[in-house]
Amino acid sequence: MTEPDHVSTVRAVYDASADAYVEAIGTEVTHAVEGPIDRALLVAFVEFVSGSGVGPVADVGCGPGRVAAFLAAQGIDVVGVDLSPAMLAVARSTHPEIRFDEGSLTALPYPDEGLAGAVCWYSIIHTPPEDLDAAFAELARVLARDGHLLVAFQAGAGECRRRTDAYGSGVTLPSYRHSADDVERRLTSAGLSVHARAVRAAELPHESSPQAFVFARRP
Repeated sequence: MTEPDHVSTVRAVYDASADAYVEAIGTEVTHAVEGPIDRALLVAFVEFVSGSGVGPVADVGCGPGRVAAFLAAQGIDVVGVDLSPAMLAVARSTHPEIRFDEGSLTALPYPDEGLAGAVCWYSIIHTPPEDLDAAFAELARVLARDGHLLVAFQAGAGECRRRTDAYGSGVTLPSYRHSADDVERRLTSAGLSVHARAVRAAELPHESSPQAFVFARRP
């Protein structure tokens, strides 16, 4: 199957800029990158998935393993998955106690109903709105019954912003500010039940738009 152009572009950017990305963002969840509400929602997600015993929780689009490390520190059985081999190399070196796999939002390397939960922490921001359905269908496939999903993203109305020479990669990287209503609608269409969502104002120096968070569950 031919890979979508946006997937190839994202891989090229992050393969070329893994070191620069880590220098800017780091390898852990920190106060500098995540606000108090963001961290509280990650803690809430931990409570949802704790003790399920039906499989690991995946940090989907894990990059250098920041959220995977946060979940592991809370005692969660976690795996990370990313489409960039360079990012995976950083994650494996920095967090050797965690398993990291190669895969994309639309081709996750896990069996049907194999995950107790999944976090997409800003991993849909490079996915065009019209391609979200395929990503959410794949997440629904790998979630076990009563499995939980947390999606975080930059909020807007679906507009695209293009970052030239992203992280010094020499490649232009499109980013999408998704509508929270559209994300909820598409998750529901994928067979997931949305049970909570939050949108907060931009409050950190690197933010230029509201930040949105959606919790869903597979019935």
